[in-house]
Amino acid sequence: MAEEYPPILDAAQVAELLSMNVQMVRRYAREGRLPAYKLPGGRTFKFFRDEIFDFVRAHPVTESEDGVIGSRSTE
Repeated sequence: MAEEYPPILDAAQVAELLSMNVQMVRRYAREGRLPAYKLPGGRTFKFFRDEIFDFVRAHPVTESEDGVIGSRSTE
């Protein structure tokens, strides 16, 4: 699946990959919740595909003792 995307992604591609709204991807990038980069003088975020996959792997879904399913943060 990773090979379907180029090594450097824009916010729309990350949104598609993660099934998220593009505005939410941009917000997460601004807040530092997603690994993102801007070129000097640039206005748009760029993302390394492999870092996005690493981010997803670092946030597995688990079931709590009360049966609620959520994300377990490893940060």
